[in-house]
Amino acid sequence: MAVYFFYGEEEFNIEKEIGKFKKKLDPNFLEMSYQKYNNPRFADFIAALRSRPMMFGAMLLVIDILGYFSAALEDNQIKEISCALEDNSEDTDIILTAILPRGEGKKLDSRKKLFKLLSKYNAREFAPIPSYKTAELGNWINKQGKGIKLTPEAVNALISQAGNNLRQIDAELDKLQLYAYPKNTVTPDMVREICISEEDLFAFSDFLMQNEKDKALLEYRKLLDKKYPLEIVSTLQNMLRKWILLKSNKGRLSAFELSKQAGMHEYAVKLTMQKLGKITLKELVKLKQNITDAEYRIKSGLVADVENEIENAVIFR
Repeated sequence: MAVYFFYGEEEFNIEKEIGKFKKKLDPNFLEMSYQKYNNPRFADFIAALRSRPMMFGAMLLVIDILGYFSAALEDNQIKEISCALEDNSEDTDIILTAILPRGEGKKLDSRKKLFKLLSKYNAREFAPIPSYKTAELGNWINKQGKGIKLTPEAVNALISQAGNNLRQIDAELDKLQLYAYPKNTVTPDMVREICISEEDLFAFSDFLMQNEKDKALLEYRKLLDKKYPLEIVSTLQNMLRKWILLKSNKGRLSAFELSKQAGMHEYAVKLTMQKLGKITLKELVKLKQNITDAEYRIKSGLVADVENEIENAVIFR
């Protein structure tokens, strides 16, 4: 069949594109016809590329190879990859991915032999949509379907709430679909009512930055009256990512450069930088790690009390 090379920061769009390929597979044999690998050892990588379907029908291989772009591959290894790709089975689609960390401004080195090789195979970059490109974000939102229609004002309200985080926007659209039922038109008031925004967390985050944990705890419990804990965590994670980016680049990049990397307005960058003067980069990183660990435990089913787990991660750890 064919080989594809998908790379870039926008993991959600890459995931959606892979989903289109998975839908073509026979659901009765999905365990055998769909295989996913994450930076396999070289021998396993080559073996995967040379895989053949175990039964009649198509096969899909998805192999993340981001680690190979920082490895020193020898010429004979590049040649072996090339031969394996050329020998691809007519019944197999291979998707090679290199998903870059979001918001860090990293790029794949196009001078590397591996990049030049893979660029020949249906290569496509999935870059995030900048938050200031509201028209492009609006078009993406309208194409998602979900059986609802957002007014132009509702689209703008959703962008204001979720920024350019496509995964969060998609999740909010699912909630709006249920909230609007049996109607199919979404208004700005619906967006403001059902979708959590960074504004909802301002008081909570301000108290955290000032190390006033008792007040932060009260704000967190107020938020629980309106939102599910993991919704709060998702938005807080997005805020922390931006804060860490701003804090770690303070004095090294201008406010304008930071605004482009963080997907924020330049004025918002300056205000945020002032607030971040009361907290260290180390404390921000620690807080993000605590929340990430708590989120993992919750999604893995290791804890029963979700609210308390997040409360401990944010306030007490």
